[in-house]
Amino acid sequence: MNPFEGELVRLTQLQRDDLPLFRQWFRDYEFFRLLVPETAVPITDEAEDEWYERAVRGKENFFFAIRLLADGRLIGSCGLFDISPKNRYATFGIAIGDKDCWGKGFGTDATQVLLRFAFQELNLNRVQLEVFAFNQRAVRAYEKIGFVHEGVRRQALFREGRYHDVLLMAILCEEWFARQG
Repeated sequence: MNPFEGELVRLTQLQRDDLPLFRQWFRDYEFFRLLVPETAVPITDEAEDEWYERAVRGKENFFFAIRLLADGRLIGSCGLFDISPKNRYATFGIAIGDKDCWGKGFGTDATQVLLRFAFQELNLNRVQLEVFAFNQRAVRAYEKIGFVHEGVRRQALFREGRYHDVLLMAILCEEWFARQG
């Protein structure tokens, strides 16, 4: 089995040809509001180019395109960043940009593939993430995979005229392996 394939998706290297689709997604507020804490302003082409350069050149980061196994279509991206080799942890992020693929298990499958890479290939002990409390679809998916709630940054995000909590979640290597049965 290809270590970068799940049941529904394949993780591949990001390509410069993928950028126009990423730009389209990041200009869609319904998508964008779930991901970016600093601002609710759409990302510029220059910022997207800078993100791509960091993603493909970063030695302490692993970013992947998420493609459907069925037809190879690009539907999003995921990655591990802020990796601590000494403490053996990384921060996880995922974005499913193709709204036709929301709620169909593609993000869950991609997350499982990336966790397999994190724990079996990178020898990490912990993968952590932050998720906005109002993104209940993502919270449920993370819980289903085995991420544990570790804390809350109360009212840490100001979005759409009000404050929202940011949830802190993580999964340990032993917890992930125990669920693989």
